[in-house]
Amino acid sequence: MKIGFIGLGNMGSAMAKNLLNAKHSLRVYNRTPARAEKLTQDGASVATSPADAAKEAELLITMLADDAAVEEVLFGEAGAAHALPEGAVHASMSTISVELSRRLTQAHRERGQHYVAATVFGRPDMATQAKLFVVAAGDSAPIERCRPAFDAIGQKTFVVDREPHKANVVKLAGNFLITGMLEGMGESFALAAKFGIDREAFLEILTGSLFGAPAYKTYGSMIAKDRFEPVGFKLPLGFKDNRLLLRAAEEANVPMPLASLVHDRFVAALAHGLKDADWSAIAGLAYRNAGL
Repeated sequence: MKIGFIGLGNMGSAMAKNLLNAKHSLRVYNRTPARAEKLTQDGASVATSPADAAKEAELLITMLADDAAVEEVLFGEAGAAHALPEGAVHASMSTISVELSRRLTQAHRERGQHYVAATVFGRPDMATQAKLFVVAAGDSAPIERCRPAFDAIGQKTFVVDREPHKANVVKLAGNFLITGMLEGMGESFALAAKFGIDREAFLEILTGSLFGAPAYKTYGSMIAKDRFEPVGFKLPLGFKDNRLLLRAAEEANVPMPLASLVHDRFVAALAHGLKDADWSAIAGLAYRNAGL
């Protein structure tokens, strides 16, 4: 499949490499050219602009940080939407707002193109191992056309609905559950530590009994050590996702008091200078609040 790929951060670079490993033809674009050039050794060609990446693509994949980046790449000067061939598919794998996902649906429809929202769950190590979980929504035919690409980067694809923005709702809700888990674990570890219970022993008990899922083990280890590295997902990106979640909740008149609490945790973490930390650093605030 001829694929244009835009956005080569830690996640995007790993995903692009797995597409090359699966023998797809890849034309890549990144604002920082060095990241794109690095993939030429694996067989990628480098585009000079988003439009250049999209102009001959059967499938265009975007993996970008936020709404502003997606809008600039798609609709800005030399934007990909203007060059993507009629009948081609754009799969947005970024975590974006529900509103922008709806706008992309309409914009591609007007151009005779197809749009699929295909968000992913997983950290960069899972992306490297092609073990991401893809959550897709859109018309069934374009999703099936994307299947070979999704299979190359993930271990399973979930199809939500025919309306693309619903995949974005699932992604935001899933990320919210992670932040709720982080808050709960942070408070629990602070309580245990205040009573002199060894953090590593507490972690072993939790993950060896009630909470054996990989997310508890990965983040629990970081919380136990009070060390939020390596950074898999930067804290400001987690804060962005929280804000998008609250916007969607307000639109749908869904009270989410825990999400509001998590919002304030992100604000506090940024106030403590943790903008370069992993998003799980919000859990470490519980130690500070407990005087530890």
